[in-house]
Amino acid sequence: MNKASNKSCSIIIPCFNESNNLEKLIDLCKTNLCSRNIEVILIDNGSTDSSQNILSKIPPKDNYLKTYRLRKNLGYGHGILFGLSKAHGDFLGWTHADLQTDPLDVVEGFELINNTNEFVKGTRKGRPLLDNFITIGMSFFESILFKNFLWDINAQPTLFHRSFFEIWQDPPKDWSIDLFAYSFAKKNGLTVKRIEVLFPDRIAGTSSWNTGLASRIYLIIRTISFSRLLRMKFKDLSSFENSPSKNNKG
Repeated sequence: MNKASNKSCSIIIPCFNESNNLEKLIDLCKTNLCSRNIEVILIDNGSTDSSQNILSKIPPKDNYLKTYRLRKNLGYGHGILFGLSKAHGDFLGWTHADLQTDPLDVVEGFELINNTNEFVKGTRKGRPLLDNFITIGMSFFESILFKNFLWDINAQPTLFHRSFFEIWQDPPKDWSIDLFAYSFAKKNGLTVKRIEVLFPDRIAGTSSWNTGLASRIYLIIRTISFSRLLRMKFKDLSSFENSPSKNNKG
């Protein structure tokens, strides 16, 4: 495909009860992203803390920093999908609001992506041993299931061209959206590029899902269940695309 020129980028950041991190996050986005004409869309994903009070201070006519409020949290992926539907950039993506992933990583990813058939994703460094062990196990499982090498599936940021987003069908509305986007990119032959990102401890606040070993096991079980369904969906889609009726031009 042709190399993109004068490319623009929109990054979605879903926020759920991140009031302790929001002011610093906003400052970093203004300094490192908005100043480079990268559109940042902050989604208040049904927060029950003071997040909305902080986000409401952002001028509504700001060209590169926008905010939307979803009154009910319907899932991490739902917030991302809503933000993507409001984005204006040629290249789209998302990252986390907890500051474990530096917003500046988006700049490196955006500079790396040049073509409409490229998919950029972070690779986390500096994580605890247990987290690395879980990542290795899940990467091994997903790679076998999808018959494609998949590594550090939930790392951020994630970036891709708008044309890739436009062919998505029924993406998940929970944490599985990372697996969906990554595996679908592989299935469609996109070139995956990785950037190393530091992944330190949270500066403030607590994770909305990672509350201990039990929560991680629960997420793994849910991910495995979704993975099997997604694999079946991809298989059915491939069968349809290769069927005689689909390929019959008469």
